[in-house]
Amino acid sequence: MDHARSSDPLVQSQLDRLTALGPGADVLGLDRITRLLARLGDPHLALPPVFHVAGTNGKGSTCAFLRTALQASGYRVHVYTSPHLVRFNERIRVAGSLIDDSTLGPLLAEVLDKGGDIGASFFEVTTAAAFLAFARTPADACVIEVGLGGRLDATNVVQPLVTGIAGLGIDHQAFLGDSLIEIAGEKAGIAKRAVPLVTQRHAPDLVARIDSIAEMAGTRLFRCGRDWQLRLGVEGRNLLYRDAGISLMLSAPALPGPHQADNLGLAIAMLRQQTAFTIPIAALHTAARATQWPARMQRLSAGPLLARLPGGSAIWVDGAHNRSAAESLAKTLASIGQGKPIDAILGVLANKDADGILTALAPHLASVRTVPVPGHAHFDPADLASRVRALGIDAAPAADVPAAIESLADRPRQVVILGSLYLAGEVLAANDELPH
Repeated sequence: MDHARSSDPLVQSQLDRLTALGPGADVLGLDRITRLLARLGDPHLALPPVFHVAGTNGKGSTCAFLRTALQASGYRVHVYTSPHLVRFNERIRVAGSLIDDSTLGPLLAEVLDKGGDIGASFFEVTTAAAFLAFARTPADACVIEVGLGGRLDATNVVQPLVTGIAGLGIDHQAFLGDSLIEIAGEKAGIAKRAVPLVTQRHAPDLVARIDSIAEMAGTRLFRCGRDWQLRLGVEGRNLLYRDAGISLMLSAPALPGPHQADNLGLAIAMLRQQTAFTIPIAALHTAARATQWPARMQRLSAGPLLARLPGGSAIWVDGAHNRSAAESLAKTLASIGQGKPIDAILGVLANKDADGILTALAPHLASVRTVPVPGHAHFDPADLASRVRALGIDAAPAADVPAAIESLADRPRQVVILGSLYLAGEVLAANDELPH
């Protein structure tokens, strides 16, 4: 169950109601969401054209690039993403703006009143509420992020304009399987007949699995390395995108990390594989230059947390919570630290691969402070610190993030806080930086 809270009494009362009614854990499948949406008048059939994005890592960033490009082209865009970091409202962006409390509270109440007996999960109710909001408010396009997997995810009831698969890695094994082949198959389950399926560059065995599912679905795979090309320029400062109809040089994404180039490329390729919208080249430049996505190597601004460290320090927060994300983050840390190890504050959910995360990051870390993830089952900080020390890195548990920062305040530091998007949300709230 996601840890949802709101300062609005009506919204919080509905979130409390949802927590009480929903099952303790998500059970994948389309039966409950289909029945719930039917009671609401099937709002998913009244959406503007949908860009549907799956993936283990990078799908949220891809959605952010899509939104920026579409809005820069003059279109009004609905966006559905998960999880939220600080406020539940972050999940539902209606025609360009986060849903307001006065709309959200009654909307959640309506969904629960009409379908509370179905036993829908937290995510299914949220999805239904988002689709209802989108169907009732005029917009030109929808950007929808898959929640978990793809084939049996609640969002997979939509009829998309184009689909995309971002980075693949091992995560959510209890739902998706223990191998990358199985996970790739579940992600590819968003494929629809005659709807383009666009993918990043993946290993040959994963490509074969995705290709077979695309063929069974009756659609063509448009994949990086064969149908479109992506290459970072000198020192990673620019990006070359190429397909059969265009060759385009862009600045490297403003979002930190070389992996963001892949997510921008996927967004561009998805936009290039549809004909419903005219996307000027200038809008693609804007997507590269102006897209922001919180808690993806976000540097904290001046605030209560940063003030705990001496002048000249910096704190970065990232939601990396599995090995593949940590491997991407490691490349970014090498750049930020200019070859020198940096300090980390780490909190990891109990169902995640803490050892995989640590193995990927260990060469770049000078020290680690381990912390709990409030409101969620997590690795015991003392146990996590022991695992870090086994890798030969100084580590100690702390009661929370502020205490961890205080323990590093003896000199200017470069600090990264990572391990969970939920922890990232706590950090942003504590530093008075609410996503907007």
